[in-house]
Amino acid sequence: MNLILDGRAIAARIRENVKECVAHMTTAPGLAVILVGDDPASHLYVSLKQRACEAAGIRFELFLYPAGEPEESILATIDKLNSRGDVTGILVQLPLPTQNANRVIARIHPNKDVDGFHKENLRALADDRPGIVSALALGIVTLVDEGFIATSVASRQDGTSGRAGSASGGKVPGKKAAIVGSTLFAEPLRHLLAERNIVADRVDPNDADLAGKTKDADVLIVAVGRPGLITDKHVKPGAIVIDVGTTKVDDKVVGDVDAESVGPVAGARSPVPGGVGPMTVAMLLTNILKAHELQHEKKTSS
Repeated sequence: MNLILDGRAIAARIRENVKECVAHMTTAPGLAVILVGDDPASHLYVSLKQRACEAAGIRFELFLYPAGEPEESILATIDKLNSRGDVTGILVQLPLPTQNANRVIARIHPNKDVDGFHKENLRALADDRPGIVSALALGIVTLVDEGFIATSVASRQDGTSGRAGSASGGKVPGKKAAIVGSTLFAEPLRHLLAERNIVADRVDPNDADLAGKTKDADVLIVAVGRPGLITDKHVKPGAIVIDVGTTKVDDKVVGDVDAESVGPVAGARSPVPGGVGPMTVAMLLTNILKAHELQHEKKTSS
């Protein structure tokens, strides 16, 4: 089918919905971002988040530190932000130059952890409790949902049975997913896909039988940072392929999927750029609203 999942267009709809929600709030939510060092990519990502927040009516504060900033100083800033009622969400732009990212993230109050990286939020997802889910994972599964809808519609239009299946209330019975990437990356995705009745297995990108373990997957998600890792031999005909990898090659950003060979085989796929990236920013905005909801519920119940 070779359907392209336009992350920019989907993200635009989500951002507009967030903007409408914020417009009806008595007090605008606020995002505080901590940016350490001068990595160009990190500064670019933060600027994209800032523009998205401002367009949605969300207050944005940037706390910029040099690469060698003492970790205790950053932790002290997080403590202050945790106590501020006008700060809805706190985000530490990763990677950090030298500071311990796990320790820094752990200092953020779970209800203000809009990236969804705090261990308490990961446990809440596993236990099916209210919490904030990784914006990246949410963006990916939203694209998966769109992929099932798109392939189902295309199948009905051309009279075929629909190789990738159809979406019905978020459930796609009997489907399998392969996640090529780290355990940390795969864990929240496994839970979100399970909610959709999709059984997901993580596959090591260095597995000698990589193709054998991805070829029968109805959903293939890859996040490695290795251009051209996934070709047509790795993809089941009609599968939904989500490319999370981003690598700069000759001044061009490319993904982990060889689009030329995979395109004719996949039922639907996300492009790089223009796929997962815009979705992650959009889902960050929804997480800010979720954080506001959790904080409001806490105040109401106390």
